[in-house]
This record gives sequence, structure tokens and C-alpha cells, in this order.
Amino acid sequence: MFRRLYDWTMRQARRPNAPRALAVVSFLESSVFPIPPDVMLIPMCLAAPARAFQYALICTIGSVLGGVLGYGIGHFLIETVGQWIIDFYGYGDKWQAFEAAYAEWGVWIILIKGLTPIPYKLVTIASGAAHFSFAVFVLASILTRGVRFFLIAGLLWKFGAPIESFIEKRLALLGWIFLIGLIGGFIIVRYLI
Repeated sequence: MFRRLYDWTMRQARRPNAPRALAVVSFLESSVFPIPPDVMLIPMCLAAPARAFQYALICTIGSVLGGVLGYGIGHFLIETVGQWIIDFYGYGDKWQAFEAAYAEWGVWIILIKGLTPIPYKLVTIASGAAHFSFAVFVLASILTRGVRFFLIAGLLWKFGAPIESFIEKRLALLGWIFLIGLIGGFIIVRYLI
């Protein structure tokens, strides 16, 4: 199962429209889409290591712009679209506690959660709903998302061949770890935070 998906993803990563698709996925992931852009960034960096930092920049810009959309949803549409997204991710009953924590620790929440598998869209929507400083939100988003994507790109640029070999040898194990991490992020959001 993972081999076919991996081979397909590597083929897609080499296509001319891959950077545009990466930008779209990065944008949507920060506001509504559940799949992180890492699933495209990693194979694209492995397929073209010389362009790894360009791909990280595309991810960062797309993610921050998507974060601005998420901020707008939280700021202007929290009662409708924002609430639907929050409920979809199972955060509805914990929203008030999150808003209180956000009021006290806002910038740290943006910085820390932007690096984790916890859906970043919740942070972007919460930032807007809490009327958190837009400028600070954008700067913190640039920092946290940039660090995440450039770290991945840097590691793949420097150690691409051994990492690709490692991935190919342990594809099933890594596929399951990724799925568990992705699902775990949603479970953490739904039941633990």
C-alpha cells in the first residue's frame, strides 16, 4: 500500500506543476485542509534537492497566507465557518478554555503549535477569534512555519540520498508512523487539549 503511494508521490513531485500544488496545499492546510504540506514537501525535496529551499519558501509563504485566511475566519466568521471548523476537529467544548489560554500565552501558542502535528488551522482561527495582534500573529507564523519547513528542507538537502534510502528501506514502518502521528495530532486536539 505505502509503496504505490510513495512511488506515485515521487512521480508527482517531479512534475512541473508540483510547486503550485505545494503552495495550494500549504495555504489550505493553515485554514481548512487536514493534511500537512510535509507530505508533498518531503518527496519534492528528495526528488530535487537543489530546489529544497525554494520548496521550503513556497511552503512558508503558502502557510502564512493560509494562516491569514484562518485568522480572518476567526476574526470575522467565528460564529459560522469558524465554529464549524472548530466543531469538525472536536474542539467545540474546549474552545473557551483555549481562548483563555490564548489570551495569556498567545504568541507562545503560535510558536509552539506551529511546529507540532497539532492542526495549525486551530491556532490561526483562534488568533483571529481572540483578536490577537495581527502583526505579531503574522511575524510568529513566519518564524514558526519557516523554521519547520526550512529545517525539513535543510535536512533533506544535506542528507537527501541517505534519507531517501532510509525511507525506501523502511517505507511501511514510516508510513504507519506518519499515519499514527497524523491521527494522533487530531486525537490530541480532540481529547487532550
